[in-house]
Amino acid sequence: MKARKIVPGNLFFAAGMVAMLGASIQPAQAAESEQALVEQAQALAGQFQGSLKAELVSAMSTGGPINAIDVCKLKVPEIEQQLSTDHWTLARTALKVRNPANAPSDWERSQMNAMNNALAAGKAPADISVAEIRDVDGISTFFYMQPIMTGQLCLGCHGSELSADVQKALAKNYPQDQARGFSEGDLRGAFTFRKVLVE
Repeated sequence: MKARKIVPGNLFFAAGMVAMLGASIQPAQAAESEQALVEQAQALAGQFQGSLKAELVSAMSTGGPINAIDVCKLKVPEIEQQLSTDHWTLARTALKVRNPANAPSDWERSQMNAMNNALAAGKAPADISVAEIRDVDGISTFFYMQPIMTGQLCLGCHGSELSADVQKALAKNYPQDQARGFSEGDLRGAFTFRKVLVE
């Protein structure tokens, strides 16, 4: 599988990793296309994050962390589906997942490990992302990942000290839950998007 890695945050660089976008596309045109894809992905990530935060703030204000659990289980998949248009597929993943369906691929895991290393080295979260074009079963596909950081709002369901009610609700809804024990500022996970590139 050949790939070209794009470097929106100067985090990842792999010289010699080249994917063919088509013989008719010149290098300048390819770079322009790649930048446009990165900008589309970042815009979608902003919409996703904004919608997610609005739902969580509303849930927390009306019913606390228990309501937030319901939002993550029911509303977030709806947001992912609504934004997955124009050949885009939007999702979330993490090194410690709550829902096993969100488990990372080997590539996603390696990118999140690199994100953690970059954060430990002092990189700002806004400067950490990865984008790459790869051939998947003969189809050029654009991949993009952007970190999700643990905020104060997250700690009621993902922190180290969870109430008994929250623990009970998590055990009921997510019996294989791993996504707890976080502190504010930790890497909670990542938005992970892909777009099939069609002519």
